[in-house]
Amino acid sequence: MAGRSNCFYCREDLSGKKFVRKDEKQVCVRCFDKFCTNTCMECRRPISTDSKELHHKGRYWHSDCFRCAKCYKNLAKESFTSKDDRILCGTCSSREDAPRCHGCYKPILAGTENVEYKGNSWHDECFICYQCQKPIGSKSFITKNNNIYCGPCHEKKFAKQCACCKKPITTGGVNYQDQPWHSECFVCSSCRKPLAGTRFTSHEEKVYCVDCYKSTVAKKCSGCQNPITGFGKATNVVNYEGGSWHDYCFNCKKCSLNLAEKRFVAHNGDIYCSDCSKKL
Repeated sequence: MAGRSNCFYCREDLSGKKFVRKDEKQVCVRCFDKFCTNTCMECRRPISTDSKELHHKGRYWHSDCFRCAKCYKNLAKESFTSKDDRILCGTCSSREDAPRCHGCYKPILAGTENVEYKGNSWHDECFICYQCQKPIGSKSFITKNNNIYCGPCHEKKFAKQCACCKKPITTGGVNYQDQPWHSECFVCSSCRKPLAGTRFTSHEEKVYCVDCYKSTVAKKCSGCQNPITGFGKATNVVNYEGGSWHDYCFNCKKCSLNLAEKRFVAHNGDIYCSDCSKKL
C-alpha cells in the first residue's frame, strides 16, 4: 500500500503533496513536467501542470494558445470547428465555406442579400451596371460581352437610334433606306398616317402614303387628268413640251390611235397621228 503513494519516477513519497495521475501512475509535479507533459500545438512548448490544458482529436494546447487559425481569436471558451487540421472560429469557418462574390471576391456570408446569375454570386451592392456603376437591385438587366447593363444604359449604348426622333429603338421598328425608325415615327410626310406595313413611296427624300402621293405629289396625266403614280399596272410615261401622259393615254385627238411609239404631230396643244393631221 505504501508503494502506491510514491512517485513512479523518483519514488518520492507523495503523502500530503500535489501529484498527477498519468496512465494510472502517480507522478510528482516535478517529474510530470520533466517526463510527461504534452507539447502545445501552437507554441511548441510543454504544457506544465500549472497551465490549463485543452485537447481536441489527440492534440493539445495551452489555454491561451487555443486560437482561431485565421483571426487569432482565443477559443478556450468559444465554439469552434476543425478544418484541414486548423481550428477556426464560427465566423472564419463561415467565411471559408461561403461562396465568393464575383464582384469584390469577398465571401458572401449566410443571411447576406445576394444575387445569383449563370452560376456566379454577387453581394447585392456589387451587382452593378457596367456603364453607370449603380446597383441593379430588383430592376431588369441585359448582358452584353459578358458585362451587365441596366435597361437605360443598354439602350443608350447599344440600341439603334430612330432616324426621326433620335431616341433608342427598344422593340420592333422599321428599316428604310438602311436607317432604323420607330414604327410610330415612320409616317406619311403629308397626312402623318403610319406607313409600317402599308404601301408607300418617296419623293425628294420624303415618304408618302399612296393617297397623298397621288393627290399632292404625282404629276397629272395630260390625257386622263389622273395622277401618274406607277402603282398597280406598270406604266410608262410620255413627256412632251412640259406635259406628261400615261403611255396608254398618249393618243391621237381625233381617232384615238395610241401614239406612244409612233410618229405624231402637235397642233394647238393637242396631238394627232400622221393621217389625222393631214385632215386638219
